[in-house]
Amino acid sequence: MPQYETVLYEVDGHVATLTLNRPERMNAMNQKLKDELREAWREVKNDPDVWCAILTGAGKGFSTGADVEGLATGGFTRPDRWRELALIEGIVDLPTPRRQRVFKPVIAAVNGACAGFSLDFVTESDIPIASDKAFFVDPHVSIGLVSSHEMVNMSRRVPLAVCLRMALLGSKERMTPERAYQVGLVTEVVPHEKLMERARELARMICENAPLAVWGTKMGILQGLGLPIPQAEEIAAGYLEVNEQTEDFHEGPRSFLEKRKPAWKGR
Repeated sequence: MPQYETVLYEVDGHVATLTLNRPERMNAMNQKLKDELREAWREVKNDPDVWCAILTGAGKGFSTGADVEGLATGGFTRPDRWRELALIEGIVDLPTPRRQRVFKPVIAAVNGACAGFSLDFVTESDIPIASDKAFFVDPHVSIGLVSSHEMVNMSRRVPLAVCLRMALLGSKERMTPERAYQVGLVTEVVPHEKLMERARELARMICENAPLAVWGTKMGILQGLGLPIPQAEEIAAGYLEVNEQTEDFHEGPRSFLEKRKPAWKGR
């Protein structure tokens, strides 16, 4: 089991739980957390026994985004190039599931403050859920920064007017968990003390399904976004064809006819 300083990584059955672990800084993202989280996502991606992942935060907050102290003091490692180029290149390798090409399902369990950079964890997760103590805010413009990838991703998840309101009001606008549910940013709001119990329950339900079929379904949906329906359907059909070559494809109908639970192998 990998050991990190700023990320708690645990596996129970087929479910990996990644916990951002800088509670003294409300899990703000510094360079070490960025690097270790990137490695943790790669562990999720490369471990064939992990079929689903949960992301949450330690302590009272999910994450307050980039550590402003690190930004102000140069605590983030930048290439020795023009600052603009460094920022653009930094976006490419963000420590988020989609940027790290994690095609397995991801549940975000937002347990408190979710701000700035950490909004990407919500918009890139497949099933985001929130505690009734959570809130969402994008303070970039209030501290002199452009909100870039965060709001680009947000605009794909919520109505554009909602995204613009959050982006342009900056720290003056805090979205409640109830409002986040209303606009589709999260799929469910649960009592704070029940958050992780519910996240694990959802993960277990996902793992009762055929893992490769789950993966193909997720990718068929995501890869077709923004395309005309006929092209999107062709992409989804491609994942279906790949899945038809797996052992699990045959196990599903067989177990149904034999009236037993399927024994998925992930191959």
